[in-house]
This record gives sequence, C-alpha cells and structure tokens, in this order.
Amino acid sequence: MATEIKSPKIELVDLHKQFSVPGGERRVVDGVSFSVNKGEFVAVIGPSGCGKSTMFNIMAGLEEPTAGELKVDGKDAIGVRENVAYMPQKDLLFPWRTIAENCALGLEVQGMWKLEARKRARDLFPTFGLSGFEDSHPFELSGGMRQRAALLRTVVQGRDILLLDEPFGALDSLTRIEMQNWLQGVWAKHEWTAVMITHDIREAIYLADRVIVLSARPTRVRLNVEVDLPRPRELSVITSPEFAAIEAQLIETLHEESRKALELQGTLL
Repeated sequence: MATEIKSPKIELVDLHKQFSVPGGERRVVDGVSFSVNKGEFVAVIGPSGCGKSTMFNIMAGLEEPTAGELKVDGKDAIGVRENVAYMPQKDLLFPWRTIAENCALGLEVQGMWKLEARKRARDLFPTFGLSGFEDSHPFELSGGMRQRAALLRTVVQGRDILLLDEPFGALDSLTRIEMQNWLQGVWAKHEWTAVMITHDIREAIYLADRVIVLSARPTRVRLNVEVDLPRPRELSVITSPEFAAIEAQLIETLHEESRKALELQGTLL
C-alpha cells in the first residue's frame, strides 16, 4: 500500500518582509520557509526583535510580505484574514462587557445576530472551564481564566488554524503550567492546527510537535526540530533525558542567535 503524502495545512515559501526607514530599507524577514500539517502544534522561538511578530502578522493576513508565498490548504493566503484565529499576547477583554459578551464579539463583528453569537459562545464555556462565569466581568476572573476566555473568543469563530502569540507570557509560573496542561488537552480534543510564538523553551518543547528556531534579524529558520515525545505529556517528561537533549540543542542555537541580535543592536546605536 502506498504511503499517504500529507499536504501542508499552512506553507510559508521564501517569505521576505522589509520596511522603509530613513536612509534605506530594513529587512525583517529574510527568506523564511516552513510548513505546518493539519492538526500539528508548532512552536516558534527566536531572539527578541527578530521578526516573529511580523511573520505572524503576515500569516494572519494583517500584513503583506515584500516577496514570497503564504498558502493555506494549497491556496494563496496573502492578505486573507478569514483562514486563521489570531490570539495576541494580551487578552484584550473589554471591561464593560460580560465574559459571554466578550467571547461573542468576533462573531458579532462578522455580522452574526447578537443572541446567536452569545449562545454559540456560551456553549463552549464548559470546555474552557468557565461555566458559571458567563455573566461575570473580566475584573472578576483570575489571569488564567481571562486567558481561557480570550482563547474561547478566538476559537468560537470556527477556524481550525490558531495563531497564538505568547498566550501565557503574563501569567505566574504555576498558572502558566496549569494553562499549558489545559491547552494541550483542548488542542488534542479539537484537532486544531496551532502555531505558537513563545520565549519559553520548555513551554515550546512541552506543547509542540515541532519547534522552529528563528535567527536574529533579518530572520530566517535556523532549526526545525521534531519533538518526538509521547502524548499526552505529563509534567514528569520535563525531567527525561530526551527532553533535556532537545532543550540543550535549542538553548545553544538560541543563545548564539541572541548574541548576534545584541551585536546588531550595538552597530545600530
């Protein structure tokens, strides 16, 4: 029997992005290429300021590249916002709206009838551990619950590609671990395709099927590492030799690129 060949869900091909600055052009993304298969969880790490967020904005359809291709399900996706659900670093919940109203906002903006949008959002509250808080306001929720609400607002739009930009970066360490475990569970249940930016190497390894390391600006792919660890993952996997070997490889490359980033900043001062 022939082996089934998977076509990528998302594909970046030789992606470039540069911005006009006084005196010339500044290259930010410099030939980034990688793909993500359907149902795969890919984490992206790289030095601060390397261009991760710019790359994400292109993937979300918020910016257009200077050159290169972005494909979703084999079709051109440059400038298309309807393919993905994008969750930024901050939860951006409106304080004057209830949690149910916040979670339905994206559907309302798309033109869905308000009552239908809120019903659809409320139906997901048990899955996201928010039952009983539908009529609460953001200030009444913990940081972890606010992040779950923000993710609910993201996925209720019915898009199966999630772009997560440092979703747990503002949380304390214990809450962050709880949220990582929770995200692992709901991702597996719903079979989303997920791409997550993070600065936490252990978070990247713990959650992802693959970890992509970006170089210092102008950014390109330095490493594309498969995380061959069994799922579902328990916290104890962090102490395994296999986990440590992947972590050491990522730390070495990331430190090298971080030094380059600091040297670049020094030349610009």
